[in-house]
Amino acid sequence: MTLDGRVAIITGASRGIGLAIAKRFRDAGARVALCARSAEDLTQHAAAMGPDHALAVLMDIRERQSVGEGMRRVIGRFGKVDIVVNNAGISGVTPIDAEDTASWLDIVQTNIVGAYYVTRASLKHMPDRGRVINISSVLGKFGVPGYTAYCTAKTGIIGFTRALALELAPRKITVNALCPGWVATEMAWSGMRDIAAGIGISPEEFREQALSRVPLGEMVEPEEVAELALFLASEAGKNVTAQAISICGGSTQA
Repeated sequence: MTLDGRVAIITGASRGIGLAIAKRFRDAGARVALCARSAEDLTQHAAAMGPDHALAVLMDIRERQSVGEGMRRVIGRFGKVDIVVNNAGISGVTPIDAEDTASWLDIVQTNIVGAYYVTRASLKHMPDRGRVINISSVLGKFGVPGYTAYCTAKTGIIGFTRALALELAPRKITVNALCPGWVATEMAWSGMRDIAAGIGISPEEFREQALSRVPLGEMVEPEEVAELALFLASEAGKNVTAQAISICGGSTQA
């Protein structure tokens, strides 16, 4: 599974799943654009991958202008986009009766509208037989109390994936979604702390409870998600499209 000569854009690439995918794609031979809205660690990660093979791009995917400016930098350096990984996203507890609606709207804007902006801008520069990989979640397949915004966004990503896959099929561009369960990232730990605080237990107790509901009983590592993304991005995955693939230790069977 090699990506020699291919160019990949990965959003949310400063840490976690996005960074793991960027590193794996780089190791497989791709040139990678690491995109994030914070400069923290982004330049350092790109430099470590090599200036000829990696580019750090400041990009706020919620803003169409920022996406456009970032895309111009990518095309100016690499000339095309073969692979898009829409990984950037945010989560949080958003009770339906909360006075503040800003967090709810920001989660939807970042996860869904951001993926739309980045994909739309990338497709103008993508040759036929390209790849779009969207990072959804198992929460796109089942609900969790207090997480209406995040569940809405991740379910929306699956719908976006399925419809876009059919739209781009004449160009042999595949579009798939990955739906991780609990992944060992700071975002997951933050979520565990928030939920634990809400129900009055320690984060360690909640982690134990959460993993007791996972048949394989363990968290997914970011590198495991990266390997699955590599399969979809490579020639080996050329006939996989319109799918929402879970990587969750068996916590969902849909």
